[in-house]
Amino acid sequence: MELQTVSIAPRFRGPARSGNGGYVCGLIGGKVDGTASVRLFAPPPLEAELALLSDADSVKLLHGEVLIGEARGATLDLTPPAAPTLQQATAAAAKYTGFQHHPFPGCFVCGPQRDDGDGLHIFAGPLFTNPLDDAGIVASPWHVHASLAVDGKIPDEILWSALDCPGAFAVMPDMRERAIVLGQLTARIDKPVSVGQHCIVIGWPLARDGRKHFAGSAVFSEQGELIALAKAAWFEVEKGRFE
Repeated sequence: MELQTVSIAPRFRGPARSGNGGYVCGLIGGKVDGTASVRLFAPPPLEAELALLSDADSVKLLHGEVLIGEARGATLDLTPPAAPTLQQATAAAAKYTGFQHHPFPGCFVCGPQRDDGDGLHIFAGPLFTNPLDDAGIVASPWHVHASLAVDGKIPDEILWSALDCPGAFAVMPDMRERAIVLGQLTARIDKPVSVGQHCIVIGWPLARDGRKHFAGSAVFSEQGELIALAKAAWFEVEKGRFE
């Protein structure tokens, strides 16, 4: 068994006092070779000493005795929609509902109250305005900022982060009354991203079971090549629960 101590910096928050779900899933799932599925059990605290325990079967993140999340190897049977163009994604982002109503406006991935280069500024808005063409797809451009690099490379947890929030806005674009939080993320990274790269990120709804929603998300290059793919399970919560 391998033990590593980690801490989540406030920069990588989702709600005001806990880590962004995709980022935390990446910290855990990045220790698994190939496709990984990460289930979150508790809000990941910021600036706390966390234990990352790896063995042959799983990787666990713990805060003391509290299990925060667990990753296992998985398969991902999911085909993404065709990539929109960068221009289409930019037009979609202008319609991002989070500009008007956002339960976590300081979120590292999708928060509109983050400075350029601090947050990812992935503002996934509706790709289509015609309901007949819709399919619920949301899209956003993503410029990979230099501040994300560690030793000249973009860590996998940043790509896991990018795969997170677009799925939320695909299944619940209007968050005035309720919020939605990540419960499980299964992701596969096919290619790395580099500083300065322009990417396209999309999310789309898959299914719903009461307050549980399922969504797909993908990151593409500007040329439409698939970089990363994910399937998420989201849970509706009271809007003020994490605040």
